[in-house]
Amino acid sequence: MLAAGWRLSGDGTLLVHLLDSLQRAAIGLAVGGGLALVLGAVAGLLRIGDDLVDPPVQMARMLPHLGLVPLLIIWVGIGEELKITLVALGSFFPIYFNTYAGIRDIDERLVEAARTCGLGQLARLRHVVLPGALPSLFLGLRLAIGAAWLSLVVGEQVNAQTGIGFLMMEAREFAQTDVVLLGLLVYALLGLLSDLALRIAERRTLSWRRGLQAR
Repeated sequence: MLAAGWRLSGDGTLLVHLLDSLQRAAIGLAVGGGLALVLGAVAGLLRIGDDLVDPPVQMARMLPHLGLVPLLIIWVGIGEELKITLVALGSFFPIYFNTYAGIRDIDERLVEAARTCGLGQLARLRHVVLPGALPSLFLGLRLAIGAAWLSLVVGEQVNAQTGIGFLMMEAREFAQTDVVLLGLLVYALLGLLSDLALRIAERRTLSWRRGLQAR
């Protein structure tokens, strides 16, 4: 496996596939995460949003998104759209539910105290709601990143021409076990590094929390 990694790194093959996988993951996370943030905030902040948004999302989460691959192939084809859609679906639900729960779990007494102190709606969102929901949001992001890499593994094995998943599929055709293991190791390292980066961002952003300061 190490020899295969050295060989593929030396000729630039591994870097090309790695960059393409990173690009797909970033776009999918941006699309799925952005939509999840908007809908989670709407459902968490507005009663009408809770009534209109949350029930359909609760229904949709019961469907295994990786099991939707045949249907997605019909809808979006087998190109880049399929890979990005799978990543977006995988990252959507963890971010949505943690955004929703983070907003809903904020102590109502804090909101009332802010209102009593004369803070307007935007100020309450900035100084009370956002700080209160951030811990839950970071948890959602960590779960979403893991789901995104898992979704990408599956997506890149469907008619891909580049990416770590394609590299593994191509190696399987030639019984190159070392390259397949290398691909799995790369996915694992990407998941670990992204989680570590998010932990660092969480620690700096939520430095006011005693639990984080003590670490």
